[in-house]
Amino acid sequence: MNSLVKGGIILIVALMAGTYFMAGDAFKLGDDYINDLTMLGAVAIIVITVFVALKYVNQIKNDVAGGELAEESWDGIGEYKNNIPVGWGVIFIGSIIWMLWYFFVGYPTNQFSQIGQYNDEVNEYNDKFSSKWTNIDANGLAAMGESVFLVQCAPCHGVDAEGINGKAQDLTIRMNKEQVLDVIKNGQQGLGYPMGAMPPMMAQGADAEAIAVYVAGGMKGEAPASFAACSSCHGVDGKGMNGMAPNIAEYDDTLVTKVLENGKKGAIGAMPSFKGRLNETQEKAVAAYLNSIKGE
Repeated sequence: MNSLVKGGIILIVALMAGTYFMAGDAFKLGDDYINDLTMLGAVAIIVITVFVALKYVNQIKNDVAGGELAEESWDGIGEYKNNIPVGWGVIFIGSIIWMLWYFFVGYPTNQFSQIGQYNDEVNEYNDKFSSKWTNIDANGLAAMGESVFLVQCAPCHGVDAEGINGKAQDLTIRMNKEQVLDVIKNGQQGLGYPMGAMPPMMAQGADAEAIAVYVAGGMKGEAPASFAACSSCHGVDGKGMNGMAPNIAEYDDTLVTKVLENGKKGAIGAMPSFKGRLNETQEKAVAAYLNSIKGE
């Protein structure tokens, strides 16, 4: 037995002893098959790594290159037409087999999962929450919406919903003149309404100005002629034709739900999506609360 093999054996024993010393308390043979497999894997990795390292160290010291040279050469440097090393090929194929085993059998995809447990608990809670508040009245819904608003919305829109001096949208009104003009100029997309995205430049100049004044003023009095470009999608009353397009007259359940789930980019900045944070009842409650404070 040459010194290289002796050194390899000593190294394997030392690495195995070090592994057991560092993590041995967590591995009690037969107590948990996952721990047993982990320790077995650690031993296998140590043995294979040392064996491969010694093999190639030995080849570097003793092997002489040989075989049939390829016709191509680069600056006088040629390449042999040799097959890949058997060990490399075995390890490559073995890695693929191990990957397939781990993915379909070894990894417990159909067993306990903290993420799965969390999702199940969230769904269960949302079902209980929905059934508990099925018959909530308008005042109760607005009160719930205020609680949700103060936690989720007030950090940007302020506790009074007035937008913290222009840093976010003033939610006590539907839209101001500048916001209407911005939507007319740039269009609006990403809310997921059946009629799709609103194209930019639906009106210009004095026509856009007249629309902005009318919409921001609460759509009171006679609509300007140019508003016909808007009413074709939003309806004559601006309420979105039963959810086909955004309601530009007031906050309704559909509009609030679309904005919460998809986020919204506007004249002031971008609001992130709140999808998954609120359940359906809470989204309706926010809409109810916003309608209860409009014009305060």
